[in-house]
Amino acid sequence: MSLTAIKSKLKKCADSDRANHSQRYFKTGKGEYGEGDIFIGVAVPIVRKLSREYYKVLPIKDVTTLIKSSIHEERLLALFIIVLQFNKTQDNSLKEKIYQLYLRSTRYINNWDLVDCSAGRIVGAFLIFKNKEPIYQLAKSKNLWERRVAIMSTSYFINEGKFNDTLKIAKSYLNDEHDLIHKATGWMLREIGKRDFAVEEQFLKSHYKKMPRVMLRYAIEKFPEDQRKGYLRGEI
Repeated sequence: MSLTAIKSKLKKCADSDRANHSQRYFKTGKGEYGEGDIFIGVAVPIVRKLSREYYKVLPIKDVTTLIKSSIHEERLLALFIIVLQFNKTQDNSLKEKIYQLYLRSTRYINNWDLVDCSAGRIVGAFLIFKNKEPIYQLAKSKNLWERRVAIMSTSYFINEGKFNDTLKIAKSYLNDEHDLIHKATGWMLREIGKRDFAVEEQFLKSHYKKMPRVMLRYAIEKFPEDQRKGYLRGEI
């Protein structure tokens, strides 16, 4: 199927009311983090369904075009497709091409949903047994979304029981100014806690008084109530 036909099929699923809601929800107004993004109003389950239909037939060159689209749902579709292509192939050279495409395309992976659905499944998965320096370079970026890619990439490591990189990046984000970094970091700390509570608690006891409030709240969201309140009051 041609790229034009795929775009046409996606647009047939558009809904103007959903588009208007998404424009507000993803903060596309002037001065907001998603400023200027365009939504046509396609529900995520529909985009996922289309990705399952097309990932076997859409070549990387067409995905490269799709990921640069001005339309949010088209970029989301491109990411769903390359996640499937990455996960389904045993061809390491193709995995590397997808990984490199991802890193070249971070300017277009420019909202939290785009990052969160893809960073761990591509960047984290590719680097799990490799040098992690690319993630640390992203963590130092001035670009909000590249910093979020860095911490969200470590979700794959967490699922494999490897926590050190998440903890190192989390420590480097204690003074980050953006709440979308605070939320993602707290979330990843919470995910560590689900697998090894002692590791998360050791990190928190060392750093929680310096942590942005949102990061802390996300990290301790599932704690027992008394313990959660103790952290929030600074009594731990």
